[in-house]
Amino acid sequence: MEKLDGKSLDLVQTNIEALKKLFPEVVTEGKIDFEKLKLVLGEEIEKRNERYEFTWHGKTQAMKLAQTPSTGTLRPDKQSSKNWDTTENLYIEGDNLEVLKLLQKSYFGKIKMVYIDPPYNTGKDFVYKDDFRDNIKNYKEMTQQTTKANTETNGRYHTDWLNMMYPRLKLARNLLREDGVIFISIDDNEVHNLRKLCDEVFGEENFVSQITVLCNPKGRSQDKYFATNHEYILVYSKAVLEKGFFSIKKDDHQIISDYPLEDESGRYRLIELRNTHREFGRHNRKNLFYPFYVNPSTKEISLEQKEEYSIVVEPIWDDGYEGCWTWDKSKSLREISSLVAQTTSKGKWKIYRKNYADGAKKMLKTIFIDKLFYTEKGQNAFSILFSTKEKLFPSPKSVDLISQLLMTVTQQDDIILDFFSGSATTAHAVMQLNAEDGGNRKFIMVQLPEPTAENSEAHKAGYKNICEIGKERIRRAGEKIVQETGKADLDIGFKVFKLDSSNVKPWDPDFENFEKDLVEQLNNLKEDRTKEDLLYEILLKIGLPLTTSIEEIDYNGKTIYNVGFGAVLLCLENDIDLDIVHEMMKYKSEHLSPKVIFKESGFMNDSVKINAIQTLKKNGINDVRSV
Repeated sequence: MEKLDGKSLDLVQTNIEALKKLFPEVVTEGKIDFEKLKLVLGEEIEKRNERYEFTWHGKTQAMKLAQTPSTGTLRPDKQSSKNWDTTENLYIEGDNLEVLKLLQKSYFGKIKMVYIDPPYNTGKDFVYKDDFRDNIKNYKEMTQQTTKANTETNGRYHTDWLNMMYPRLKLARNLLREDGVIFISIDDNEVHNLRKLCDEVFGEENFVSQITVLCNPKGRSQDKYFATNHEYILVYSKAVLEKGFFSIKKDDHQIISDYPLEDESGRYRLIELRNTHREFGRHNRKNLFYPFYVNPSTKEISLEQKEEYSIVVEPIWDDGYEGCWTWDKSKSLREISSLVAQTTSKGKWKIYRKNYADGAKKMLKTIFIDKLFYTEKGQNAFSILFSTKEKLFPSPKSVDLISQLLMTVTQQDDIILDFFSGSATTAHAVMQLNAEDGGNRKFIMVQLPEPTAENSEAHKAGYKNICEIGKERIRRAGEKIVQETGKADLDIGFKVFKLDSSNVKPWDPDFENFEKDLVEQLNNLKEDRTKEDLLYEILLKIGLPLTTSIEEIDYNGKTIYNVGFGAVLLCLENDIDLDIVHEMMKYKSEHLSPKVIFKESGFMNDSVKINAIQTLKKNGINDVRSV
């Protein structure tokens, strides 16, 4: 019976396995032979000591931190959740570094879009201080006290910020789908460093855009030289995407305006078939230079010369320059019914093609100036939601801004992650867009339960940490959206999980009390933890999403968990006998061989344990594990 190791995905081992698949010849006795790897890579190796690179103090440690597995867990909190049994949304309280590690197995390559609004490092922001040795312990200590800003007088001002961002971006990239995209809000303080950082993590070739967002038309009067009124959104993809990937569908008003003509196939506009770029012409595109023949009476077009088709139209500019068409002759022949011949005001004949509005899209511009995206708009929406004029949360992003990004890259069932979720604007935007287009997008919000200052309006209003604000915002926004749209079936719930140390006691005996420790280890579940706590830790460690369907089966007072319609069967009880094992087998999946998991010390005795394993094997179940 294999025992679960209690760790998140080992990224170092994953990388080694990937290298083995690509270059099996570089593996010697299970390890990578770098000398052989250098030979395989040939000339593509940088040997010079002086070379272009982006580095800072602590970078090596930050890289190691991203690759170190987490031994923590996420404990369910049904009390502060909403619609626990039906929702597919998640709200996770905890240090986002550890949370991202814990999500690696369950959500590797499953996230379509990441949006984050991290600390801008203005000198007033809190910057996470990670602990390489025990980040779970560090997290618990950190959330028991008011956080301190990373001031400009700190000698490692930029360094600390980079050390915080690097491992988190590295882990976030793993979670993205191959067509996944990350959007990062930032300002002038760190945009230059963030761009270099993302070039390294995502690859320079996967840089998409640096969007400038007009967020405050009046500008900040307290600035030293210029009244800053903009921020940025850096956009990177996991892999190189096709042209037009970031286009959005035009609304009906835009379609009528942009496509003024209509026929039986729908609305359309006319686009000149001649290539309007003069660098292309007959001299370098000979196959795209050929004549059309037009009947002047009927305006019919032909590629063959006929008696009544007396007008010859070639792609020649007014000054005599011999240009070219955008289609070759074979495509023009296939699409001849969509071509139109018209005369200009000067009496010159031209050939146009019909461009239909079906699925018409437009590309986003790199400067966002819409009033809907102003920070003031986000603040007003938040204040109305909480029925207060006080600033419970400073400068929340506009819901419309995040919705614009969602519309650009996500489809109906995509998962969106925000691991600096703050007031949960991203969750609000996801629910709003789902209500508008009938989608079923799911969100994962991650936020450190950073205590609110005792003199803050949020604290006075009863919100002791930022997570309490975020969860309440989702509750209120969801109810408001349903009330305004009447869509009662909209998923406005969320499952809350909280970062904590593992539910399983570590085996670290005190040799002076060895006998006592040994007896306690027989029941290796911590005293203050429940079977449900352990259940969700197991789901994370075996790589199942936290929203996977779970059926609880009561059998003679013992609980059997049927996870994913028979994909995983668990019994975490004590005094397990063969009757329970036989009952579990009734729920196994018909389509795949399930995993069966027991508590290590749960069997009545060793004889029952051995017989249970043999019984499961006889029934085709070989993946039997313990915890």
